Amino acid sequence: MTQQTDRLLSIMARLRDPETGCEWDTAQSFATIAPYTIEEAYEVADAIERSDMNDLRGELGDLLFQVVFHARMAEEAGDFTYEDVARTISDKMEARHPHIFGDEGGVMEDGRWEDLKAAERAAGGATSTMDGVAAALPALLRSEKLQKRAARVGFEWHDTKGPLEKLREELGELEAAQTEEERLMEAGDVLFVAVNIVRRYGVDAEQALRASNAKFETRFRKMEELASADGEVFSELDLNRQESYWQRAKRATY
Repeated sequence: MTQQTDRLLSIMARLRDPETGCEWDTAQSFATIAPYTIEEAYEVADAIERSDMNDLRGELGDLLFQVVFHARMAEEAGDFTYEDVARTISDKMEARHPHIFGDEGGVMEDGRWEDLKAAERAAGGATSTMDGVAAALPALLRSEKLQKRAARVGFEWHDTKGPLEKLREELGELEAAQTEEERLMEAGDVLFVAVNIVRRYGVDAEQALRASNAKFETRFRKMEELASADGEVFSELDLNRQESYWQRAKRATY
């Protein structure tokens, strides 16, 4: 390991020392740290989206610290160490790239990566195509992964006509829903089919929605700015007046 890796592991060990460590760090568990790990991963993605290399360096460090934190807690419990984590991912990457580290040579064929991952899951005791799709993933991302798994065994519409017709059907069922539970389930079905449609067009649903969120936020802020410049308070305007600002904001930001 490098000097800085050794230093980081030493810092973590000191923070977790039951007698002289930090009270907050020693009180943590896998469950309490997990939300921070997820948050740091999103902050890495945000820095990349903003092309902020300075921030990315810091956020990657924060994410690495999360790995070190989990590994330290596992070591204390006698389960595994940071070295075991590094060894496991190294072994996995070599196994998943036989054309680089093995005897296959050439270029990885389409589907070969997923075949190798499927073999790993089977070796680990998986019995279903759906095994291994983490429940904690963002809902849109998990929906896409579940659908891709299903498609790999042939459970997939042949074109976009099927899911488009299904979307119209699900929207009708949402409109007809009578109870809160029915509306929840039907709304979920609408979103699930929408993910299928955008996936069939080669679009990542999570990225698409993030882009739309950013666009909406930009335009909304512009509406408020335009209204303020006209001496008006946006929140006090009726919907028709707000819509006029929306159209102006669209022309100014897109």
